[in-house]
Amino acid sequence: MDASGGPGGARVVGLPATVLAARVRAGELSAVDVVRAHLAHIGDVEPRVGAFRVVRAEAALAEAAEVDARPDRGSLPFAGVPVAVKDNVGVAGETVTDGCAAATPVGTDHEVVARLRAAGAVVVGITRVPELCLYAATDGPGTVTRNPWDTALSPAGSSGGSAAAVAAGMVPLAHGNDGMGSLRLPAAACGLVTLKPGRGVLPGGIGADDWSGMAVNGVLATTVDDVALGTAVLAGEDAGLDWSASPDPGRPLRVAVGRRSPVPGARPDAAARGAVERTARLLRGAGHVVVERDPVVPPDAAVGGIARWLAGAEDDAAFLGLDRTALQPRSRTHARLGRLVRRAGLVRPATAERFRERTTAFFAENDLDVLLTPITNGPPLPARPWHERGFLANVTANARWAPWASPWNLAGVPAVVVPVGTRPEGTPLAVQLVGPPGSETRLLWLAGELERRQPWRRHAPVFDPAGAPAPAPA
Repeated sequence: MDASGGPGGARVVGLPATVLAARVRAGELSAVDVVRAHLAHIGDVEPRVGAFRVVRAEAALAEAAEVDARPDRGSLPFAGVPVAVKDNVGVAGETVTDGCAAATPVGTDHEVVARLRAAGAVVVGITRVPELCLYAATDGPGTVTRNPWDTALSPAGSSGGSAAAVAAGMVPLAHGNDGMGSLRLPAAACGLVTLKPGRGVLPGGIGADDWSGMAVNGVLATTVDDVALGTAVLAGEDAGLDWSASPDPGRPLRVAVGRRSPVPGARPDAAARGAVERTARLLRGAGHVVVERDPVVPPDAAVGGIARWLAGAEDDAAFLGLDRTALQPRSRTHARLGRLVRRAGLVRPATAERFRERTTAFFAENDLDVLLTPITNGPPLPARPWHERGFLANVTANARWAPWASPWNLAGVPAVVVPVGTRPEGTPLAVQLVGPPGSETRLLWLAGELERRQPWRRHAPVFDPAGAPAPAPA
């Protein structure tokens, strides 16, 4: 199937969201052209990936026609851009499951969905998640979502369906959220860009209470510009950040390289270490100051993050009105431990505030702008029915593979993940950039500099709608 649409058969699928929107605003393409072409591509590749729980073909085409008819189409940031939404926020007229067997009808759009639609985006589908969005692989009864770079591997989780959809070119932009790495781990596994914003930058409303304040919404895309625009659209006018100002600091940044794993004994493999080293050299070559500094994650912060993750299972199950006995065995154990955590009073706001203050002090006292770390310790987990395995097997796999993300959820500070090459076997490599509170735009600026200096392949090779060659190795 030729991934095309619009006048003259102009190529549509595979273009960044910002490019598509510009062409729709200019009248070179219609929103219907764009959505129809993406739906055709979804029809071709979705059976091999399993990214979507729902594809809204008829509704999406109707909504695209509404975008074409809008008198303000010429000013819409995401005019006609097909987007996917993670299955733990509401899309009007659909159901939300949070990866569970029960489905709850939705009458109104969640605020982040409403903001995407107000910007001209068209929701083409709802993406798969693991049960209660608890795990670092995306699967459930009767389905295993696969990584487009290697379908024997997982796209990670819990925003795994969204990441797989973007990496396979089915949408240029997808919504997700991140409570313990659920945006950053799928981005790393699928060769994408993402930003986990700091606390309070974007609307929440994820489950019962955003995992006691740890979970935040965000977007996944193939370019930094798309992530920056997506984040600004979701932020609206009440984010407390000036998205219109230039993020260029006008000076070299001071970047710390952190090598100490937050989980003792869970160390990055040679490829992950090499990705950090190459990125550090690239930053030095760009004129930035790179130093060696390791932040410390104290025991109470580690326990505080785990406590919120455990409690999140019980809190969200209660919020959704779920029968705990109907949950998967791993999730039943998770929720049971969450009840014990709540009874023991281990979810303490003071723990998160102390760690946030400690994190802020780490940047200030060392005169640092950014912290560079690995994001995963090895290749993605295998694509298998992890839901059939027990709680301990899932937790062990998650912790050993991806210990680098969760501290920054507890601290409520922003973190970006960017692709920086591929592993010897061909799967993506990525690094994480962390900043102090309020540094979202600076992190995106630095990610953009990395993108300019070392471009990455934007889609998985087999599913690349443009058939683009891979960039030269670093």
